[in-house]
Amino acid sequence: MKVSTKGRYALRFMIDIAEHEKDGPVTLRDVSQRQGISVKYLEHVVTQLNRSGLILSVRGNQGGYRLSRTPAEYTAGEILSAVEGRMCPVACLEQEPNRCERYSICKTVRFWQGLDQAVQNYLDSYSLADLINEPILNGGDYSI
Repeated sequence: MKVSTKGRYALRFMIDIAEHEKDGPVTLRDVSQRQGISVKYLEHVVTQLNRSGLILSVRGNQGGYRLSRTPAEYTAGEILSAVEGRMCPVACLEQEPNRCERYSICKTVRFWQGLDQAVQNYLDSYSLADLINEPILNGGDYSI
């Protein structure tokens, strides 16, 4: 499982609008400038987030985007799934029910199901609020 650029940008976009929406709806141009992501690429990400109901579009002169819920009500797994689809370690787990012809005799399926569950539990253990409050790695401490 590898998270694509779209997934990484979706998390950054959601964090950015959560941090800045107190000033009103957040524009793509503003997020683009703060995050160093092209507006064109953000449009693709925003379309999927909007379609999933994770953000709301505000039209008009002072329009932009805002969260549809509080940051604590989102999980990282939910945000990633909106743009990446199901985050499975192997393709056969993407189907429900599992339609693999070897499913009933596969000796590795429980292993993959366990890995899938561990990854999903980890992704769902982080809320958007947790990510907002996450300290920056360097911590901005420049003391000598």
